[in-house]
Amino acid sequence: MNNVTSVKGNQFINVDPRASKYLTFFLASEEYGVEILKVQEIICRMPITPVPLTSKYIRGVINLRGKIHPIMDIRVKLGMKQTVITGETCIIVIKTSGLMMGILVDKVSEVIKMSSRDIEDTPSFGMDVNPEYLLGVGKTGGRIRLLLDIEKVITAASIINMKKAAGPENNEVEVESGEFKNSNNRQVSIK
Repeated sequence: MNNVTSVKGNQFINVDPRASKYLTFFLASEEYGVEILKVQEIICRMPITPVPLTSKYIRGVINLRGKIHPIMDIRVKLGMKQTVITGETCIIVIKTSGLMMGILVDKVSEVIKMSSRDIEDTPSFGMDVNPEYLLGVGKTGGRIRLLLDIEKVITAASIINMKKAAGPENNEVEVESGEFKNSNNRQVSIK
């Protein structure tokens, strides 16, 4: 991971930008963490309204104080089975650059402070595994926590295409350069 050089007095110090406070939570039996500065709030037991024709990892939307926010089932996004709603299930509302979205987690654990010595780079898992969603691996208190790069989790194809939920595709035909194409830029043959 790229370290940032900081000046303290007359000394140069390498600072790991991952060193921060993290909100930790469980998905299945594994513990994960997200930077606390990205967490807007934690909500437990709120009804989620399903939205048809969205990605499988989008569980639906919630109405939070008059604003509609999408809810991502982060287990599905990370290739796990769908979250089963229990008494411990929570929604962590995340604020990233330009987007506020809830992530559904099995249960919230704690807020922990991790220094650069507590965080290791993500190990190589071979060619079949893409660790792009991980900032690193945290190791504190004898436990291992996978630290998520929540910006990548949410923005890597998670900015919801709500047009899908708006209804069937618009199949109007337009003329471009003497060829007929529909609004999805597919060739249309007319006989």
